[in-house]
Amino acid sequence: MPMIDMHAHWRPAEVADALRARTREPRILKNDAGVEVLKAPRMGEQPLAAAFDEVEFHLARMDRQGVETSVLSLLGSFCWVESQPLDISGPLCRKVNDGLSAICQKHPGRFAAFAALPLTDMEAAAAELERALDLPGVVGAQIPGNLFLTRKDAEAARPLLEAANRLHAVLFVHHGPRPGDSFPKVSGDTDNARRRNGTLDMQASLSSVMVTLCLTDILADYPGATVVVHNLGGNIPYEIERMDHRCLLDTPDEELPSSRFRKAKVYVDCNSFGPHSIEAAVRLYGAERIVCGTDGTEFGTDWTHKALADAEIGDAAREQILHGNAAALIARALKPAAQLAAE
Repeated sequence: MPMIDMHAHWRPAEVADALRARTREPRILKNDAGVEVLKAPRMGEQPLAAAFDEVEFHLARMDRQGVETSVLSLLGSFCWVESQPLDISGPLCRKVNDGLSAICQKHPGRFAAFAALPLTDMEAAAAELERALDLPGVVGAQIPGNLFLTRKDAEAARPLLEAANRLHAVLFVHHGPRPGDSFPKVSGDTDNARRRNGTLDMQASLSSVMVTLCLTDILADYPGATVVVHNLGGNIPYEIERMDHRCLLDTPDEELPSSRFRKAKVYVDCNSFGPHSIEAAVRLYGAERIVCGTDGTEFGTDWTHKALADAEIGDAAREQILHGNAAALIARALKPAAQLAAE
């Protein structure tokens, strides 16, 4: 069964001129040898030939690894475009989204895209989401997880939720900062900084995101929006038994969190996790709420294929996760608004 990859990050060359104009990393500059390089925090220097993604390279990898469709979204180190003042972020996000749509148009069925949004102005972000959803191949937007760390934080996202609800779009919630947030939490000179930031903090933050999305009423007014959280929604599949236990002790009249997570309509992807974690997620959420994610890399795709092959979840659940669930989400997001209204 071919895979649909809902979590495939992209490094667009459309931002090259803006990177040349920057005085802070990430930026493009000439190194001591006079060669233009992309210099980014924790990534060192990359020659421009390797700094941006190329469609033909990714198509060849997708064909080789059995990926039918990749849903493209900005790589985290390129999300700086979204946190700039509106006069900068607005044009940059439009250029990125137009470029992603052009890829989708040139290769029908092979790519879809999550839009980049100017997040310093939520009304402008919602307007760009609406504009982008009129572009071929765009199925929604990627938005930072810090928007949903708490119910109070999530209030700022209402313009995006309203637009996604009205247009039946997908919001891909990815671990990351809002404009102005201090990020990452752990400095590079701390021991095991990559493990602390890339696993401990990321997964804890995503768990908080899922608590907000599934255990509060923030999504109640937006049944037309689809929300996908990456990395199995944090550590919830492993923490749910303790959460239920605490609920029975502290608030015994309250519906168990496990029941509320199961009823919620939030999807998760299985990026970066192995078979045992996927099994736990299927037990909690149900296979119908899980999609594939790979980060859009060769290693990530091999990892996800093997994790799903080794997971003891049955062939029907495996097919849902590999293909069926994502195909339905993409098809719904791409339907004309008038057709959706008639259904």
